[in-house]
Amino acid sequence: MKKWTKVTTGIVALLSVVTLAACGAKKSGADKDGVRTYVVGVASDQQKEIWTKLGKDLKKDNIKIDVKLFSGYTEENPALADGSLDLNSFQHNAWLNNYNRDNKKDLTPIGYTIISPFGLYSDKIKNPKDLKDGDVVGIPDDPANGGRSLQALDALHVIKLKDNAPDSPSVKDIVSYNTKIKIKPIQADQLVAALPDLTAAFINTNFVTDQLHTTPKKSALYIDTDHMDKVNEIYKNVIVVRKEDKDKADFKKIVKAYQTPEIAEIIKKTNDFPAWDTSK
Repeated sequence: MKKWTKVTTGIVALLSVVTLAACGAKKSGADKDGVRTYVVGVASDQQKEIWTKLGKDLKKDNIKIDVKLFSGYTEENPALADGSLDLNSFQHNAWLNNYNRDNKKDLTPIGYTIISPFGLYSDKIKNPKDLKDGDVVGIPDDPANGGRSLQALDALHVIKLKDNAPDSPSVKDIVSYNTKIKIKPIQADQLVAALPDLTAAFINTNFVTDQLHTTPKKSALYIDTDHMDKVNEIYKNVIVVRKEDKDKADFKKIVKAYQTPEIAEIIKKTNDFPAWDTSK
């Protein structure tokens, strides 16, 4: 009898382990009543609103979108790489390229979303021409947005970048200073808080709207997208997935649902511009 008790106990324990393993194996995208759920990471209230609408539009395809809002730019790609997210939609190609290179990853863009204005802000000067020697200009400390800041300063003739500067230049690529400013790299989501201690700062638009509660058109001294010929293609934002998922049929449906005239009109009512070819 004891022998059978041990065997029965062992079977129950084994079944328990199998059951727990099966529960733990459930992932995003798994079918439930024919509905496939995907988690997307975003970094602004505006993008959360757009993706929430997309979720409603995709119900007819039995696709459910769960939107996770992040407060900065540093967590979304690791979360996608480790499987916590299925997609993210917060970054331009320059940021993605730098992340993949620095972390030996192969996260992959599958569709354009927006191109966001990038502006210079100040509560001390009224015009970029007012910058003088010794003034401190804050820029994001990441290579992609820091490089975009330097390209804007070059366009403003404050600095001169070397002719063969990379897509995301650094201060090492500055050939000369027409105005001898001090450039101070600061974490992107901290630039608004640091602004009172700076002469001016380049700030990403989502932090302008969410933290400064204003818009580039209302408050920026300079907006690079007002001069599109000066803005590199790599600053178009993209929907990103893991490489093995890039051809997934549901993700192609998601990109198609994003790149519609209806979503384009929503984007145009914000500070951003649709990054895909809206003539198609």
